[in-house]
Amino acid sequence: MDGTDTAPVRQTVATRAYAPWPVTDDAGRWSLTVTTVATAVGRVVVHHRAGPDPVLLLHGVAGSWTTWTPFLAATDGLGARGLVLVDLPGWGSSPAPGTPFTVDDGARVLVAVLDALGLPSVDVVGHSMGAFVGLHLAVVAPRRVRSLGLVSGTTTATARASRHPWRALRTLPAFTLLRAGLLVTGSAAHGLLRGIARTGLLPLVAAPVFAHVRRLDRSVLAAFVDEFRPALFTAAARAAAGYDVDRWRSVRCPVAAVLGRDDVFARTSDLDDLRRLLPGVRSAVLDDCGHFAHVERPVAVAAFLTATAD
Repeated sequence: MDGTDTAPVRQTVATRAYAPWPVTDDAGRWSLTVTTVATAVGRVVVHHRAGPDPVLLLHGVAGSWTTWTPFLAATDGLGARGLVLVDLPGWGSSPAPGTPFTVDDGARVLVAVLDALGLPSVDVVGHSMGAFVGLHLAVVAPRRVRSLGLVSGTTTATARASRHPWRALRTLPAFTLLRAGLLVTGSAAHGLLRGIARTGLLPLVAAPVFAHVRRLDRSVLAAFVDEFRPALFTAAARAAAGYDVDRWRSVRCPVAAVLGRDDVFARTSDLDDLRRLLPGVRSAVLDDCGHFAHVERPVAVAAFLTATAD
C-alpha cells in the first residue's frame, strides 16, 4: 500500500464470494488494544496493535472500527503489520463532539492519535467519508501519510451533490434523498431505522447500499443500524459541500482508489475526476458490489490494495 509506481491504471477486478465474513467486535482476534485518546475535538476510542509498517483504517458514515473486520479477515489481519482503527468523534464508541464535525477536525484527531501512539507515518485506508478525511490528512499533514487507499470513497460526486442537491437528484439520487429525509426527520431517524429493523423490513431499506442485501450476514445489517448517526451524516454532507477538492492536487503519496460498480454514493466518474486531480492514482471497479466494498468484496479490495504496493 505504499508503492512508488504512479502510472495511472484503471481496471475491473474479478471478485470472489460475496460478503464472506461477518462484522465482529472481537478485538482480541487481531490482538488489538483499546485506548482512549484526548484530542482537541474530544475523546476518541482507538483499537490498535504495534508492528512494522502500520496501517490506519478509517471508517465511513454508518461505520466504526468493526466495519473493517471482514477486510481484516481477508488479509489475515494484515499479518504482522501494525494496526490503528479509530472511531471518529461521534461514531462507534467515541463520544459525540460538542460542535458539528468538520474535515479539519478529522485531520486534527488523526494527528493527535498518531502522536499519542508514537507513529510518525502510516499507510491510510479509508472507506466512504473516511476516504475523504484520509485525503485531507494527506493535504494538511503530508509527512504522516505514506500512501492512501480509498475504498468506496465519497469524493467529487458527493461534494457536488452536497453543494447542489437539486441537480444531484439526477447524478446521486440515493444520497440526495437520504440527506433530505434526514433533514425532515432529524433526531427521530435513528429510532425509525431501528423500528424498521424490528419489523423485518430493513433489507428493503438497505437494499440500495448493498449489491445483494439478502446475502449479507445478519451482523452486517445490525452494525449498519447501530452505527447510523443521522446528525453526523448531515454534518459530513455539510462539510463536503464547503470543501475545495482542488486541494487534493497537492497530495504526493501513492493513491489507490477502488469502488463498486453498483455504488449509489460514489460513482465511477469519481475515478476520472481523481485522475485529473491526482494523475498518478491507480483505480479499480468491482463488479457486483455496492457502497461497502470492504465488506462485500473484501478479498478483491485486499488484492487490489496489495497489488499497488508491489
